[in-house]
Amino acid sequence: MIEFEDIRPFNDDEVNASLQQLVGDLSFQHIIKSLYPSEEAAQKILQLMATIQSADELQGEIMYPLLENIQARTTDGIFVSQMDMFNPEERYLFISNHRDIILDSAFLNVVMHKNGFSKTEIAIGDNLLIYNWIKLLVRLNRTFIVKRNLGIREQLSASQKLSAYIRYALIQKQESVWIAQREGRTKDGNDQTQSALLKMLNMSNKGSISDGFRELNIVPMAISYEIEPCAKSKVEELLNRKHTPDFAKTQQDDLKSMANGITQPKGRVSFGFGNPLNIRIDELTQGKSNNKAIQSITQYIDKRIYANYKLWPNNYIAADILSKNTIHNTHYTSAEKDDFVERMNKAISDLDFDRNESEEMYLNIYATPVFNYEKHFGNV
Repeated sequence: MIEFEDIRPFNDDEVNASLQQLVGDLSFQHIIKSLYPSEEAAQKILQLMATIQSADELQGEIMYPLLENIQARTTDGIFVSQMDMFNPEERYLFISNHRDIILDSAFLNVVMHKNGFSKTEIAIGDNLLIYNWIKLLVRLNRTFIVKRNLGIREQLSASQKLSAYIRYALIQKQESVWIAQREGRTKDGNDQTQSALLKMLNMSNKGSISDGFRELNIVPMAISYEIEPCAKSKVEELLNRKHTPDFAKTQQDDLKSMANGITQPKGRVSFGFGNPLNIRIDELTQGKSNNKAIQSITQYIDKRIYANYKLWPNNYIAADILSKNTIHNTHYTSAEKDDFVERMNKAISDLDFDRNESEEMYLNIYATPVFNYEKHFGNV
């Protein structure tokens, strides 16, 4: 484990000391007080956290109840499809689209827990580790760190270590793993797997490309929010990048997105699990160079995510508004369309950009999953 010291989650013998640091952090205390209904309730949670001795205990006593509370307050339920084809005794590498900084993976762990699966280790970019309390909290919760924005040589070394750690977690630690299909969240609704991710995963492969990916037991997964909680900030970021070439997000922007993702309404939330890569791995890799094989695997993962992405009425409404037709109107009511348009108008009304451009960006977040599905599978 020495070679993974700087990226791995905390071991159980490190949990209590790290929690002592965490509960003593004034910023973290403020966060806890904002999440619980009274000062007394928040203090009880902080006191309980200071006594916890293991990651399992932390998740069972604190994190799952907190996430269930967030689910109850901000969603209309979490729905799961096709999970029955997986074995709770096996370990999987879930590669999914990425829409919300915190809740994509956090809600997945709730889903896994409720369905009798073991906990899942989570990949998180170090650009999000803004404060010390965030660094402590994520490593306490089975999260490992993806290092970004390094020089070429340092990035190569970090990628090799990350690849080795993911394989180690799956095979030696016997933990499932979640990682996003791309660096950063999808901002425009177009969920696409970066081939660089698969090239990184293959760095730790000691055998053929088919054997190496078979060992990882990859499962494509699609998460879909009926209401995108950060749609406004995504539109604003895209327009800033378009019109201001030197625009760069601040750490405070990321922190605000984390908070909005947790607190804003999400409607219904869907987790759709796709067919495992292993059922097609030989077909996708046989007789191909590594680059061609990775391209085929990338396309397979994308198609499985498009196929299992739950399309809500809002998605069809946005697609029809953008296309200036009503070909999907059997999937929504006029009342649902009115609600969607009202929410959109409220979100973009105070953005300091062209109204039509802001509206198009907003609509694309919802409409693109419809267009991606129809491109690959025909009209819905």
